[in-house]
Amino acid sequence: MKQRTIKKSIEIVGIGLHKGVPVTMKLEPLEANMGIIFYRKDEGITIPLTIENVVDTKMATVIGKDGVIISTIEHLLSAVYAYGIDNLRIVLDNDEVPILDGSSSGYCLLIDEVGIQELDASKKALKIKKSVEINTPDGKKVSLKPSNHIVYDFSIDFSHPVIGEQEFRFDYSISEYKENISKARTFGFLHEVQYLRSIGLAQGASLENAIALDDSKVLNPEGLRYENEFVRHKILDAIGDMALLGYTLIGEYDAHAGSHHLNHLLTKKLFESEENYEIIDLDSAEEESKVFELAFATVQ
Repeated sequence: MKQRTIKKSIEIVGIGLHKGVPVTMKLEPLEANMGIIFYRKDEGITIPLTIENVVDTKMATVIGKDGVIISTIEHLLSAVYAYGIDNLRIVLDNDEVPILDGSSSGYCLLIDEVGIQELDASKKALKIKKSVEINTPDGKKVSLKPSNHIVYDFSIDFSHPVIGEQEFRFDYSISEYKENISKARTFGFLHEVQYLRSIGLAQGASLENAIALDDSKVLNPEGLRYENEFVRHKILDAIGDMALLGYTLIGEYDAHAGSHHLNHLLTKKLFESEENYEIIDLDSAEEESKVFELAFATVQ
């Protein structure tokens, strides 16, 4: 199996979730072995997508370099990672990726529009060899476990009548991602949005790009896209955060009440020991290559 990029460049304009200002973003193809690279053209700063460049994980995954940041990268990266794209340049003229409708489905449409280009270089994957786990005193947990498949299993428990306990297990393929994960929107509670706006965040949040809840109900007139849209969006976020590994994952991601911060700690812990993982060349790893061929078979 070969590395991937997109066939041609594409540009969109949107707003950022937190600052609420317009941002122009262009996706550009890259040659093999270049990886995922962000570029702030207004600052002239290139920021490679690496764990070392993560600078904040409180409200979103934020990367930065030399005091220049790019925020809320997880939805875009979720789509890029889900399509198996290894090499891509993301050019922005502001410090936040457009939020679109609060899901990653718009980014899937962009990738589908320009198409996938296979490159003349073998694709590599990261296979989990030894379980790695992050736990918190209040019962939150994220982990990566060995598996010959690509699996995301997530559970949440909110004391809210619309959410409550939810769990979803996602066995990865592009078609399943587009149908069951990519459409799930980010969500927030009205009292939290009011607080965030008071400190200069969530300025771009609206019913057009997020699910909003008061104490008892969903405020969006159209309602939910899935009964368990909340936990599905958590998986969408987790897939985006796993893009920081630098390779497509072969293994199982499990979480209860996970977050961007815990995902960052998990990826850092994974790389603390080479006993935890191995980098596989998919041209020579027949069994793993078959898994990937099936998972990515629906790309047009």
